[in-house]
Amino acid sequence: MTLWRIRATVDDRPGYLSVLTASLALRGVNILTVQVHTTEVGAVDDFLVDAPDELTETDLLAAVERGRGRDCWVARSEARGLADQPTRVLGLASRLVRDPDATGEALRALLGADAVTWRPVPVGGRPGIGAATMLLADPTGGSFELRRAAPSFTPAEYARAQALAELAATAARRAVDQVTLLLPDGAELLVRPATVDDLAGVVELHEGCSARSRQRRYLGGAGSPSPSRLRRLLEPARGVSLVVTRSGFGGAAESVVAMANLLAEGDEAEVALLVRDDWQRRGIGTALLHRLVGHAERAGYAALVLHVLAENAPMLRTLARLGRPTPMERDGSLLTATVPLVAGVTIPARSG
Repeated sequence: MTLWRIRATVDDRPGYLSVLTASLALRGVNILTVQVHTTEVGAVDDFLVDAPDELTETDLLAAVERGRGRDCWVARSEARGLADQPTRVLGLASRLVRDPDATGEALRALLGADAVTWRPVPVGGRPGIGAATMLLADPTGGSFELRRAAPSFTPAEYARAQALAELAATAARRAVDQVTLLLPDGAELLVRPATVDDLAGVVELHEGCSARSRQRRYLGGAGSPSPSRLRRLLEPARGVSLVVTRSGFGGAAESVVAMANLLAEGDEAEVALLVRDDWQRRGIGTALLHRLVGHAERAGYAALVLHVLAENAPMLRTLARLGRPTPMERDGSLLTATVPLVAGVTIPARSG
């Protein structure tokens, strides 16, 4: 038996696919997988089949035509074609998360393209597909042109390719957001966007903090927040969360030593920091606050708001190091500091 790829268009009407599959079955062709691509000219059916060795390409073309298929394309396939489409796409996505620069190769593998070309200019006109070409917008800038002599690209393939390019762009942006923080004592830490995968490390961070540090962060009880609340903080609906990690020694997993949260509401964003006690007073809080200020400015927020206990002198010193006018309102033991981000914006007084 021999593996073949067959692609053909049939009328998108009840029973037409069964006519095509029956025609193949009469010649001993076993259909292993099938994908249906809906187009304006009909349903494009993509088969992976196992056919008797004596059948040729001409025989398979004739069988498809007898089954009311048209615009048929037939080619030999390899054993790797047995992997189903979702599995292949997940594998390519996993590769792009590790290496966003491999977008071109991933697109080639996804679509079996003959060539993939990246250009630093946006797509001329509208992106889309032609008989033998596909034009994709690169979300990071520029565009991709894919060429494939046969079979013709379909709208479903275009949607998959664009989704893969967007995933690579997201991974690339996350990689850019990662920075190495060099402390005055020579220690190196990694600052990066948080994900829900950091939940266990953030739980350990809270367990490693003193009751006083947790109270200063959450302004209430000294206990640790629930895992569900921490999960929401790690990936806020609007805003960003950062974690600071230190690589473990001897192959041990990295540990989270600090976390910063920027939670947006309206045109302002609330900021809060937590640094493990044994890493405090080493510049981590200042570095995190500067990065959150930069993020908020790029996102277009008018101001940052911080709620600080009046006795929290280290946090007040960190705020002072920003070197920006910071109006404060006091309500008992709680201070509300507002850091303007847009030039010329006047921060109104808050009612206490």
